[in-house]
Amino acid sequence: MIRGTLILLAAGLWAAPPTPNWPSAEEETLRHYQALVRMDTSDPPGNEAPAAEYLKKVLEAEGIPCQVFAENPKRPNLVARLKGSGAKRPLLLMAHTDVVNVDPAKWKFPPFSATRDGGYIYGRGTLDDKDNLVTALMTMILLKRLQVPLDRDVIFLAESAEEGTSSAGIVYMVKNHFKEIEAEYCLAEGGSVQRREGKLSRMLVGTTEKVPAWTTLRVKGTSGHGSVPLSDNPVVRIAQAVARVAAWQTPMKLNDTTRAYFERLALISTPEQAARYNNLANPEKSAEVQEYLRLHEPRHYSMLRTSISPNIIKGGYRTNVIPSEAEAVLDIRALPDEDLDGFFAELKNRIGDPGVEVVRGPTTRGPAAPSRLDTEMFRTLEAVQKKQYPGAITMPTMQTGATDMAQLRERGMQCYGIGPMIDEEDGQKGFGAHSDQERILEASLYLFLRFNWEVVTAVAGRP
Repeated sequence: MIRGTLILLAAGLWAAPPTPNWPSAEEETLRHYQALVRMDTSDPPGNEAPAAEYLKKVLEAEGIPCQVFAENPKRPNLVARLKGSGAKRPLLLMAHTDVVNVDPAKWKFPPFSATRDGGYIYGRGTLDDKDNLVTALMTMILLKRLQVPLDRDVIFLAESAEEGTSSAGIVYMVKNHFKEIEAEYCLAEGGSVQRREGKLSRMLVGTTEKVPAWTTLRVKGTSGHGSVPLSDNPVVRIAQAVARVAAWQTPMKLNDTTRAYFERLALISTPEQAARYNNLANPEKSAEVQEYLRLHEPRHYSMLRTSISPNIIKGGYRTNVIPSEAEAVLDIRALPDEDLDGFFAELKNRIGDPGVEVVRGPTTRGPAAPSRLDTEMFRTLEAVQKKQYPGAITMPTMQTGATDMAQLRERGMQCYGIGPMIDEEDGQKGFGAHSDQERILEASLYLFLRFNWEVVTAVAGRP
């Protein structure tokens, strides 16, 4: 009896954080969201200053101190911090203020209008990344207004230059001001809650990503008259090199993230699909499964290996002139732990022509271990998913694209990509990120705010 009383008394010391007035918070979220989507922060050319100024004004009006760091005055990075007790290391909420550029003629609604129509909000950046930007902003505001006691500092980084060169954004911040954003955990873009035919299916949490390693193949030869074919024609040799590269099936390699991803994907798949995913590591069936994925599920195929996609070929300028040089550009996306020196040595071996020069491009994203699945943060994301998105399953995922979490993972930060609920069918219909009709379900934006609030207060709040 005494033990039970002590347990109840101890339980009484643990109080849930105050509950926001959600209708009021949603109205405010919409106001900030539309204001930011209506700002043309296209990259290129890159002018995120108006968005940073807006955020700074809003945060400081709430009594939240801000700092602005900029390599380029037009491309500032804003950092805001709410102080905690210091019992635990900080939590970083990161989002980028720039968006990819647009062709306005292809849009039904003006791309920077934030038009509300049929339950959706349309505009460039509605999914990439002003949804994360506004929910992080509102989370900071609500934490401050409700005076939530914190055991961690909560840091908000609104960064620039994510969509193009990141030298003015995360690279600049990590190199020059890392102490201002250093944290144990980071939440950023790179995930989503997916709905298929109106039914919740999965929540993807980005825990690692492939490393861009763009490469150029270059061949030189003898220029001459096209009526006299030459054996060292650069166009022929570059075409042969590209064909050999494209035929190379790079080795499959699973990591903790992709292994868990396919195991959990099997749980929500048809028996036929589940058998394929479960046999990926079966030596007797793996080759057959990989070939099926290559033909029918190319994204999954890419998640298994370092991928190569020849995307540009240049050579020649007249029909009757043999050019003196030709080149091809390869979009190589390396696994996070790929031995790139060894990979490029094998690439040259596969090409088999010593006259083909392999020129490795610069990269601002280095290899890093996947973020762990045994952390307080990942467990919390999974628990809140079950509450906010019942019927779905949490799946760690390796992104085939790139985010600015890569630079933070290099420094040892545990980073997790999250995002709002989307319909899987939307991408095929042309409504996804970077599309000409980018949109978000308005209700999904508000649900994502509640998700962020639950996660942040659980991980950073003081019991």
